[in-house]
Amino acid sequence: MKNYIYIQRKIDISKALGIQSVFLFGARQTGKTSYLTRQMKSKIDLLIDLLDTGERTRLSRNPGILVDEIRALDKDKGLVVIDEIQLVPSLLSEVHRLMESTDFTFLLTGSGVRNLIRSGADMLGGRAGEFIFHPLVWPEIKDIDYSLEHVFRTGLLPQMYLSSRPGKLLTSYWTSYLLTQVQSEGCVRNIPAFSHFLLFAAISSGEQINYSNIANDVGMSQNSIKAWYSILTDMLVGSEIPAFTATKKRKAMVISKYYLFDVGVLRAILNMAPPSENTSEYGKFFEHYICHELVAYLDYNGADYRNRGLFYWRTQSGLEVDFVYKDQVAIEVKTTKLINEKKDLRGLRALKDENSCRKYIVVCREGHKRKTEDGIYIYPFETFLEELWSDRIIRVETFE
Repeated sequence: MKNYIYIQRKIDISKALGIQSVFLFGARQTGKTSYLTRQMKSKIDLLIDLLDTGERTRLSRNPGILVDEIRALDKDKGLVVIDEIQLVPSLLSEVHRLMESTDFTFLLTGSGVRNLIRSGADMLGGRAGEFIFHPLVWPEIKDIDYSLEHVFRTGLLPQMYLSSRPGKLLTSYWTSYLLTQVQSEGCVRNIPAFSHFLLFAAISSGEQINYSNIANDVGMSQNSIKAWYSILTDMLVGSEIPAFTATKKRKAMVISKYYLFDVGVLRAILNMAPPSENTSEYGKFFEHYICHELVAYLDYNGADYRNRGLFYWRTQSGLEVDFVYKDQVAIEVKTTKLINEKKDLRGLRALKDENSCRKYIVVCREGHKRKTEDGIYIYPFETFLEELWSDRIIRVETFE
């Protein structure tokens, strides 16, 4: 493993911290702690690491010690970072009090929101912004051993991406982290059934959610399956993509899709080798990868992660477009190196006929960007990702 490499991260919360305190949520091993210690270190006046057992025990017993430690800084203002705040939710009451009585700003990181919500923790009354920290994205890795095959083999969690042998790390991630966290937080009593559910969630990842089928396969109720999908979302290891229904000529399906957050973890849960070209699995992984980049881009540019405005479209007759961002852009994902305009553009042309979006794009593996006679853009995926992260594909609409 190339432990000496630190990958500079794209997310920038400096502007937000200049205005208010911030929650920074992200799944374990996405690199939050490294980001704090490498890119934020010079700005931090006090760093509290709750993964440290001693720190966690000390502050759990007496959260008020936090006030004394900040007083000892002998400063009127500064930045206090508490890493993995969900491990000691009671600290948030002290943070809230300090926010009201001092000029200190707080950066509070966590591996998910579920434990905070379930514990009834003080979420600071809306006085802190919320950001999501994702696995690695295109601008961070395009010059570091980058290829689709590499991404599909390792996934995009930094430790795995930089590993020459990621298999055991990925298996350990979902068996030792996902299942252990679910058990430790008391989210699920029947861990064997939840493990079985994870397998079916991985098998159907990127497809419409069929609660009934999964419930039958796992041997649980549909309500349990719905609750378990919510747990994955709260742990930030998956995203629900709702159906786009704002079409009039063609009746759209209304069932959401669900995507797990990382192709490496997906591959580990499925216990499969990296997919080969011209297989359905290769197409599935490619679509997941583009979904990851879209979701991360939206979150890093101010979208509300609870309602990003990212949808998919499918008609009852089977026409489909993989991703639709509000009324701006429709995106179809194909692994082909040569688009068949009659077959591959059917969904986009049907949606274009509805006049639903301003731009229509196919992301594929062709060699050059081009535009069809009827105005559909064909993008090589590298060009698409470069333009996406250069703000030339999507304009994120945020409330100021």
